[in-house]
Amino acid sequence: MNELIQKRVELWLSDQFDAQTREEVKQLQQNDPAALADAFYRTLEFGTGGLRGLMGAGTNRMNKYTVGMATQGYANYLNQCFPDGVKVAIAHDSRNNSRFFAETAAQVFAANGIEVYLFADMRPTPELSFAIRQLGCQGGVVCTASHNPKEYNGYKAYWDDGSQLVPPHDKNVILEVEKIENVNDVKWSGGEDRIHALGSEMDHAYINMVKGLSIYPDIIQQQSDLKIVYTPIHGTGIKLVPDVLKAFGFNNVHIVSEQAIPDGNFPTVEYPNPEESEAMSYGLKLAKDLDADILCGTDPDADRLAIGVRNDKGEWVLMNGNQTAVLAFNYLIEARKSKGIAQPNDMVITTIVTTPMIDVIAEKNQVGCYRVLTGFKWIADLIRQKEGQEHYIIGGEESFGLMIGDKIRDKDGVSAVALLCEMAAVERSKGRSLFQKLIDLYVEYGLYKEKLISITKKGMDGQAQIAAMMNGYREASPAQINGVDVLRTYDYQLQQCKDLRSGVSTPLSLPASNVLIFELADGSLIAARPSGTEPKIKFYFSVHAELPQASDHDAVDALLEERILGIIEDMKLNG
Repeated sequence: MNELIQKRVELWLSDQFDAQTREEVKQLQQNDPAALADAFYRTLEFGTGGLRGLMGAGTNRMNKYTVGMATQGYANYLNQCFPDGVKVAIAHDSRNNSRFFAETAAQVFAANGIEVYLFADMRPTPELSFAIRQLGCQGGVVCTASHNPKEYNGYKAYWDDGSQLVPPHDKNVILEVEKIENVNDVKWSGGEDRIHALGSEMDHAYINMVKGLSIYPDIIQQQSDLKIVYTPIHGTGIKLVPDVLKAFGFNNVHIVSEQAIPDGNFPTVEYPNPEESEAMSYGLKLAKDLDADILCGTDPDADRLAIGVRNDKGEWVLMNGNQTAVLAFNYLIEARKSKGIAQPNDMVITTIVTTPMIDVIAEKNQVGCYRVLTGFKWIADLIRQKEGQEHYIIGGEESFGLMIGDKIRDKDGVSAVALLCEMAAVERSKGRSLFQKLIDLYVEYGLYKEKLISITKKGMDGQAQIAAMMNGYREASPAQINGVDVLRTYDYQLQQCKDLRSGVSTPLSLPASNVLIFELADGSLIAARPSGTEPKIKFYFSVHAELPQASDHDAVDALLEERILGIIEDMKLNG
C-alpha cells in the first residue's frame, strides 16, 4: 500500500469520522487489503455531472462524508453566484442510502444559509428538474445512480434552469468542491428550519404539465381501454406513472407486481436498467399473458424509458433507444402538422451518437434539427441559447432518454411513457401497431440499424486502459474498417473533423469531449466514447440501407446486422 493511501486510511480511523465508518475501515484493513486500496487510492471525482460510485467508507466511495464535502463546495459556489439568497430543491430515488444522502445534503445546504425544498419521499428525477423551475430555485440535487447496479449511488447537481451543470458552472463547482479538503471544512448542522418538505402539491403541478403535452386527447378517449403493462423496476416511477396515465385518460393499466415495490436491492434484476432485456423480462411475460398493446418500463429514477411491442409475426420485441426516439420524434413532428399547431421555427435536438434517421425525418419535414454532445444538459443548454428564436418540441438520445416540451430540462421517462402510450392509441385507432408504424418509417426514410457495445475496465488501471484505447485510435486512425474506406474522423476532444482523402481538417463547434466518430464511405458511423458515469468504453454503430417494401424488412435487417458484426470483428471488439 502506497504512502498516500496509508495516510488517508489513518485519517479515516481518527475521531473526525463516526464509529461505524471507522469500524468499516478496520474490517477492510483486516480482511480485504485490495478493497481497502480501491476505496482510498483516489478521491471520488466530482465530475461535470456530480458524483457516482460504489457505496462504502473511503475517499473513493459514496458516503456521508464525500456527499457532505461535495455539497459544501456546491453551496459555496451557489452563495457566491447568488448573494441575494439561494433556494435549492432536493430529490432522491429508491436506492439504499439515497434518502440518507438527500437529508445529508439538505442539512449542509441549510447550515450554509440556503433555503432547501426536500421531497418528503422518493420522486422521479424529472420532477426535481420541474420543481427547480416551479419554485424559482438557483440549484438542486438528486441522489441517484440511475440504472447502475445496487452497490452504487450518485449525486447529480442542477442549475437554476432545471438542467444539470454546464460550463462555466460545472468546472467552477468542481474547483470549489476540490477546495474542501477536510470533513471539518463542512458545515454539518444548523439552520434546520430552512428545510421545507415538498409533496403532493408539486406532484399535481407536474402531472398537469405532462397532461398538457397530449396532442390527441380525443383519440385517447376513444382508445381508453388500450392495454398497457408498466414496470417501474423497483424504482420511483410507481409514484407518478400510473397517475399520469390516468390523467391522460387510460384506464386499462397493469403494473408488474414483482417489480412494483420500491427496493434499493432490486431483487428481480442484476442491473435495474430497462435497456437490458433481463430487467424487462417480467414485463414481457405479463404483456404476453394479457395480450397487451404496449409494454413500458422505467429505470430507478424514472428518467429513462423502454418499450416493448408485438412485431408483424405477433412476437413481443423490445425497441432499442434509437427506435423509440425515431417513433417519438416523428410523432411530435407529424402530429403537430396534422393538428395545425406546428410552427415554422420548430426545432428538435439529438446527440452525436444517436441515429441519423432523426435528421433525415426532420429535414424532410422542414424542422430544424441540431446535434449536441451526449447528455441532456447539452440539449437544455441549446434550448437556452435558442430561446426566443426557435421553438423546442422534443429532444432525445439513444440511451433510452426523451425530453418532451420545455417545462423541464432533463430526460423524463414519465412523460415519455404517456407519449408512447398516446402514440400506441393513435396507431390502434387506425388498426395498426407501433411496430408497423416503425416499418412504414423505414420504407419512407430507409432502414437504420444501430448497436451499442460496452467494454468494462474496472479497478485502478481501468481508466488507463480506456485512455490507451482512445489514444490508439487517435494516433493510428484506420484507413478502412471492414473493407470500407473511412472518409472522415470527428475528434471532439481535439474539436476537429479530418477528411482522410484530402488530409484537410476543419473545426468542430461543439465543446471538447472525449468522443471519436468514424464516417465510412457506405454511410456507416462508428463512435467511441468513454462513459462518464461507469468504468466503461462504449462503441456505437449505425448502418443503413434502403427498404423497398415492408416485406423486405427481415432480409435487409439481417444484412445490416452482418455489416455491424463485420465492423465489430474487424475492430477486434468482440472479446
